[in-house]
Amino acid sequence: MSEVLVVVEATREFGVKKVTLEMLTLARELGAPSAVVLGGPGAAEALSARLGEYGAEKIYAAESEEIDGYLVAPKATVLAGLVSRVQPAAVLLASSQEGKEIAARLAVKLDNGILTDVVGLGADGIATQVAFAGSAIVKSKVSRGLPLVTVRPNSVNPIPVAASPVVEQLTVAVTDSDKLARVVERVAEQKGSRPELTEAGVVVSGGRGVGNADNFKLVEELADLLGGAVGASRAAVDSGYYPHQFQVGQTGKTVSPQLYVALGISGAIQHRAGMQTSKTIVAVNKDGEAPIFELADFGVVGDLFKIVPQAADEIRKRK
Repeated sequence: MSEVLVVVEATREFGVKKVTLEMLTLARELGAPSAVVLGGPGAAEALSARLGEYGAEKIYAAESEEIDGYLVAPKATVLAGLVSRVQPAAVLLASSQEGKEIAARLAVKLDNGILTDVVGLGADGIATQVAFAGSAIVKSKVSRGLPLVTVRPNSVNPIPVAASPVVEQLTVAVTDSDKLARVVERVAEQKGSRPELTEAGVVVSGGRGVGNADNFKLVEELADLLGGAVGASRAAVDSGYYPHQFQVGQTGKTVSPQLYVALGISGAIQHRAGMQTSKTIVAVNKDGEAPIFELADFGVVGDLFKIVPQAADEIRKRK
C-alpha cells in the first residue's frame, strides 16, 4: 500500500492540532499514513505518541534549527525531496496560512497541481470543495502530478486507530535562497479555556445585533456553557465589539463546527462564506427576513437579550 504523507500541524504549547488528526483519518482511506514533522530538535519525539494514536505508521522527522529558525521555504524544500524519494499516493497539508504556503511552494518545486480547502478526498484522487461562498459543491482532481491538497479544518471526524510508528530522521539540506526570511521572535498568544476557533466543535458568534462590546459577554457565556469558541461577524468587528482575530467570514476565518450559533447576525454573503459548511446552524435574530434564516437549521425570531439568557438557564439545568 502506497504511503500518504500528512504534514503535521502542531504548536509548542498544545501539541498536535486537531486538523492533523483529521488528515491522518482521511489518509487511512487512501493508503498508509505517514506523518511528516517539520520543526526543531526533539519535535517528533514529543508528538509521536499522539500521531501513533491516530494511525501514523511512520514518522518522517525533519528536525533542524534551519527548519525552526526560518519561515516556510526550508520546509517546502525538505518536503519536495521527500516526495521525490517516496513517491507517495498523496500529500495532505492543513488549509492554514502556513499549510497553504508550503503546499504552493511544493507545487512549484514539483511542477504539480494543487487543490486547496478540500473537505473530502476519494481513493481515486477526486476531491470535494465548497466554492462561491458555499453556494456550490465542486468535484475536482489534480491533472498534473500526484494529489497535493490542503484540507479544511473540521471537515473530517478524527477517529483513533492505534499504530506504532517507526521514526525516520531526514537529512535537512537547504539552500541560501531558503534562508532569506529568519524568525527573530516568537510570541505565544494568550490562550483561555476556550478551544481554538477554527478547530472548535461548537462556535457561538455575535453580530451587530449584539449592540456593543459589553453585550458580547452574553455570547461568551453561552459559548462557555456549550464548551465552544467565540466568533464575530465582520460588522461586529468593524464596530469594535470584538477583536478581529475572532472574525468569521470571507475576510476572516473559516469554521465548520458541529454546531454554529449565530446571535444577532443578519447573514450577509461575506459571513456565510466562513460558516455555512457547519453541520447544524442555529440563528437568533429579531428580523424574520434576515438572510441567515435561509441557511439555518433552527431559527428563533426574537430579542436575543431575552432568548439567550433563557437558553443559558436551560443548559445549566441539564449540566
